[in-house]
Amino acid sequence: MEENDPKMQIVNNLTIKSIIKQQVFDNTLDTLNIIKDTLRELAADFNIKLKQVDKRVSFEYKDRGKFEVQIKVASDIIIFSMHSNIFFFNRDHPIWNTAYAKENPQGIYAGIINVYNFLSDSFRYNRQDDLGYLIGRIFVNYENLFMVEGKRHLGYSYKNFEKGTVSKEKITAILQTIILYAIEFDLLVPPYDNVKIATVQQMNHKIETSRLQTGKRLGFTFNSDDVSAES
Repeated sequence: MEENDPKMQIVNNLTIKSIIKQQVFDNTLDTLNIIKDTLRELAADFNIKLKQVDKRVSFEYKDRGKFEVQIKVASDIIIFSMHSNIFFFNRDHPIWNTAYAKENPQGIYAGIINVYNFLSDSFRYNRQDDLGYLIGRIFVNYENLFMVEGKRHLGYSYKNFEKGTVSKEKITAILQTIILYAIEFDLLVPPYDNVKIATVQQMNHKIETSRLQTGKRLGFTFNSDDVSAES
């Protein structure tokens, strides 16, 4: 079978892509497991320090299964959720302006770990209509290189795959930045016009479960690169 045979090209492309995507998946899952181990350690460490300040303020670690983990930090819950699929960056993404992408396009296949910030009361009172916000995304490729997109300074240090491989030290620094951001990302009073009307059903549910929709920026602009919306 010749190299320019369409059947051979299909086999070769599938083989190469399958190997790369499987390696990306494995690396991303390994990264999530490092995140889990690090969060568990951070929770234990911070709880020792916080016990001397106020016992009501604590960290609570919870493994949510193979692809998810959460950490409760006082009134916030931060959830790290790995997508089971592998993605390719679209041609409009800034990553294509880097030397790495131009020299190694296969390295632009990436696994994604999304980082969401919720209010802990949303889960405590089962407020199904409450909102969480995507505050960051961690991308991992087949060479175990990673990059981070996120709010404010979260994505500044690791804006592309050229910055280095996944390590416990780097993950620890990223997690601390994420936790600090969530703490500083305050719940704002919603605009009056957003809450001036309520239905009887909403009020009945509120009596039972405090279900009036709540989110840290409900009614406000919340864009991935808009700093002014958070300040």
